[in-house]
Amino acid sequence: MAQYTDAERDTVRNAAFGAIALVSKADPGFLSSFKESLAGSKALASAPKEITEILRGGGFPSPPKGDAAAQEAEVLSALTQAVAVLDAKADGSAQAFKGVVLEATQAVADASDGVSAQEQAVLDKVRAALA
Repeated sequence: MAQYTDAERDTVRNAAFGAIALVSKADPGFLSSFKESLAGSKALASAPKEITEILRGGGFPSPPKGDAAAQEAEVLSALTQAVAVLDAKADGSAQAFKGVVLEATQAVADASDGVSAQEQAVLDKVRAALA
């Protein structure tokens, strides 16, 4: 497995958890947020070993700062940076990461009463950031 610096791990971890949070915030509600959090966590937990090792390392993810637009911009940028970090390792982890994040964000959107238009818009932005 490739070696990652603490900064690289933080970038990947913050991007993955940030993407889940963005989708969850797109259609807020207390009970919905709880279901969505569980769905996203379950999807991340079932990630391939090389991804779960990166996600589990270090402390808690750092939440994005600022208003909703600033938070979205920060997470989408982190997703693009995370893919670049993983691509640089040339070990296939970038593709695995993309798949895990897409699966987790879709699980979040599906977790409570189907996918809303707001959630779909965020899913589309996440997909574009990972491309």
